[in-house]
Amino acid sequence: MFLKHVPTGDLVEVIDLPDVINPNSPSIRARSHAGDMIQRPENFLKTELVFPSGEMLPLCWRDAHYYEHEPAA
Repeated sequence: MFLKHVPTGDLVEVIDLPDVINPNSPSIRARSHAGDMIQRPENFLKTELVFPSGEMLPLCWRDAHYYEHEPAA
């Protein structure tokens, strides 16, 4: 899976996919795809990542208490 790192504009390749959907994990291990060389894995904050289309990651992937932000029905 590829995501876009907003501060740099680079695509990053997710290494540990379960961390992406785990709302208790504030960062993920990924490898930047900038330049010709394969980069070393590093941690990226989920708050700085979006889908390549520019769409934000779902709130339920970023915040373990996402249901508390929903308006009461």
